[in-house]
Amino acid sequence: MNSMLARFILFLTLSSFLSAAPNVLFIAVDDLRPELGCYGASHMKTPNLDRLASRGVAFERAYCQVAVCNPSRNSVLSGLRPASTTILANNKFLRPTLPEVVTLPQQFKNHGYTSLSLGKIFHHSSSEPGDDPLSWSEPSWYHGEPYRHWFSQESDDFIKRLKNLPKKQQPRLIRAQPFEAAEEPDDVYPDGQTALKAIETLQRLKTEGKPFFLGVGFVKPHLPFTCPQKYWDMYPEATIHMPANATPPEGVPAPALHDLYELRTYGGIPKTGDLDEATALKLIRAYRACVSFMDAQLGRVLDELDKLGLTDNTIIVLWGDHGYHLGEQGLFTKMTNFELGTRVPLIVSAPGLTTQGQKSSALVELVDLYPTLCELAQLPTPAKLEGHSFTPLLKHPSREWKTAAFSEYLRRGPEGYMGYSIRTDRWRYTEWKDRKGNAAGTELYDHQKDPAETINLVQEADKAEIVHELASQLQSGWKAALPIP
Repeated sequence: MNSMLARFILFLTLSSFLSAAPNVLFIAVDDLRPELGCYGASHMKTPNLDRLASRGVAFERAYCQVAVCNPSRNSVLSGLRPASTTILANNKFLRPTLPEVVTLPQQFKNHGYTSLSLGKIFHHSSSEPGDDPLSWSEPSWYHGEPYRHWFSQESDDFIKRLKNLPKKQQPRLIRAQPFEAAEEPDDVYPDGQTALKAIETLQRLKTEGKPFFLGVGFVKPHLPFTCPQKYWDMYPEATIHMPANATPPEGVPAPALHDLYELRTYGGIPKTGDLDEATALKLIRAYRACVSFMDAQLGRVLDELDKLGLTDNTIIVLWGDHGYHLGEQGLFTKMTNFELGTRVPLIVSAPGLTTQGQKSSALVELVDLYPTLCELAQLPTPAKLEGHSFTPLLKHPSREWKTAAFSEYLRRGPEGYMGYSIRTDRWRYTEWKDRKGNAAGTELYDHQKDPAETINLVQEADKAEIVHELASQLQSGWKAALPIP
C-alpha cells in the first residue's frame, strides 16, 4: 500500500470516529521512569496508569531528546529538537529564545480550542519565567496554597537547624531530607491540589462545551520524595533492594557519569562521596511511594473524565519528561545518555482509533508528540516540526517504524562535554566531545545481551564495524531514521 493511500484511509478512519473535534488531555509527569505495572514491573502499584494503558497503546521504547526537565519539555512543546531550540539546561527558556515559535498548545488554541495549563507543563514555577502565556487561553495555574513538600516535625526541625546556622555555613538551598512519609491527606501536596484543580476545570469545560487542550502536570516522583505514609506502606522496607548493576559500566568514559547533581542539595546527603546503602534503599522506596501517590491523583482525574462523559471524545496522552536512575550504574536522578536516563513512559489513548491494551516496541521520540496530536485532531501540522507522527502505530502497534531515536546531554563544567546518543533496535551508541569538539569518550552497549548497559564494548575488535555503522548513522541524523513510506 503506498503512503498516500495509507494516509487517505487513516483520514477516513479519523473522520468516522471523531465526528466532533476531540478534546486532548495532555498529562506530563516529572522524573517518571517506565518502571510501572503496565510496563511489566509487577512490584509497582500503579492501577490507574495500568487502566489508562488498557485503553490505549503503551510505547515500550519511547525516548526523550534531553534527559533533564526544561530542555525536554521545550522540545516536546515546540516540536523541535535540542539543536534547533538550543536549550540544553534549565536556565534558558523557549519564548525568549524562539520568539516566533508556535507551540503545541498554541496550535490548538489558534484553531478554536480552549488551551489550559495546570501544574508543571512548561518548566515554570511561581519564581521562574519558564512558562509561555502565548500558549494558553488563560493564565497558567501552577499550584494551590500552601505550597509545601515537607510536613513532619522531623523535617521542620531539620530546616530550623539549617536556618540557625551562621550565614556562611548555611547551604544555598534550605531543604530537609530528600524523603518523608507523613500522616497527611493527599490534598496538602502539590499533586493532590493539581488533581482537585483538574477536576474543577473539567467540570467547567464540560459546561462550556468547547473542545479543549488541557495540560495537567504532576511533579511527583520528582525530588523530594515526599508523600503520605499510606503510599510508603505499599512498599515494605524488606522488599527494597539495590539494583544488580549498582556500579558504573565497565570501560565507561568519565563524561558519561555525574556526581548525584540535585540530590546533593538535600539535607542528610553528603556533599562528596558515595551514598550509604541505607540512604540509597530509602530513596528507592520513597521514589516508588511517590509514583503510587501520583498514580492515585491521575486516577481521580480519569474518574472525573469518565463521570462527565468526556472520555469517548478525549485523546489522552501521558508522558514522562525523561528517565531516572535509582542506583543503577552508580547513579541517582537523571542527566545521562544511558537508557535509564533517556527512556520514558508514553501511553496514548485515542477514542475509536487506538488498538486497546496493546504495547508497541517501535522506536518513538517525545518530539513526535506534536505532529501526532495534530494529526489525531485533524489540525494543520506546522512545516518546521522535527518529529514524525506515530498515528499509524496506534492502529498497528507492531508495524515497522523508525530505525533510531536520538538524545543528547550537555555535561556542564570547565570542559563542557557534549554527549550525542543514538538508540537502534539492538544498540545504544554515544559519542562525547569536549568544548573544542575533540573526542572525549565513546560508548557502545548491546541491548540484546546486556540490557542493563554494564559493559562498554566500544574497544572490542569485533565491534569495529558496528561502531563505524552507528557513528555514520548518528552523523546522518534523525531525518535518515524516519519510517519508510
